[in-house]
Amino acid sequence: MKLKAFPAITVLGLALPTLALASEMDANGDGVLTIEEVQAVFPDMTPEGFSALDMDSDGTLNKDEAMVAVQAGALPESATN
Repeated sequence: MKLKAFPAITVLGLALPTLALASEMDANGDGVLTIEEVQAVFPDMTPEGFSALDMDSDGTLNKDEAMVAVQAGALPESATN
């Protein structure tokens, strides 16, 4: 686990709203977000910023990682709608 994400993970444990990746962000509908999909909607996302959010280092953001990113203010709330 990356230490930068720890406070956001704590927030995740305290507030679990309904979560579904926005179809406009998940362009290919596979249930995860790639950096290209995120940058298409949130162009300020850097590769370093994306990597910091990718807690399992698999190159994508799953629903939990997207939720943490929204709670941390790194992604717009539309990433979880």
